[in-house]
Amino acid sequence: MVHNKETESEPRIYGFARTASAVLTHFICIVFTVFIAVLSRPGTSWFSWHPFFMTLAFSFFMTEAVLIFSPYGSPIKRFPHKTKGRVHWILQCLCVSCAVLGLTAISYNKHLNGKPHFTSWHGLLGLLTVCVVGLQSLAAVPLIYHSLAKGWSLAKLKRYHAASGLVTYLLATASLLFGLSSAWFTASVGEYTWYLSALCSTLNALVIMNQVSSAYTAKKRLQY
Repeated sequence: MVHNKETESEPRIYGFARTASAVLTHFICIVFTVFIAVLSRPGTSWFSWHPFFMTLAFSFFMTEAVLIFSPYGSPIKRFPHKTKGRVHWILQCLCVSCAVLGLTAISYNKHLNGKPHFTSWHGLLGLLTVCVVGLQSLAAVPLIYHSLAKGWSLAKLKRYHAASGLVTYLLATASLLFGLSSAWFTASVGEYTWYLSALCSTLNALVIMNQVSSAYTAKKRLQY
């Protein structure tokens, strides 16, 4: 009897934990984006637009785009899957737009100051991430208009898109972490604030990884 009660209570505990983690992730991505906006003061210089747009792209829009499909923390949980897919794609397009603006801002800032481009790991990884995010968004078009992908099942396309999307999100997280190690950020914040900022990005990545892996593990179980 005790074993049965524990077995029955486990899904509720897991569900509560996942709901709490999803809500926390929403909170973190909003607060962290606002924090970087206050810190960078966008508009005060060309450089100031770079951290603002990149954080808005990768920490806010990309995270919210994935959380749209969360069964525990989606703000449009009761909407049809097709609607969620459209909102997801719109958020990803906003992510790409902000990332391109952030890349343009830092490139022009370096041009004005006569500095070389993409010489650091942060710069190289950031450029790669922006390119991959753009390709990922274009590759999602056949998921919306399935007639464009003849010979491919919708289930297989979704599986590949989810896997590549997770890799893209991890790339974006790594780019943000390298950005936190930049001279500008380390000079702007204290030690404890730096560790807290790094923890925020890491926690978001762990929640997204768990959401994607749990979704496809559940689908595999249903197939058996």
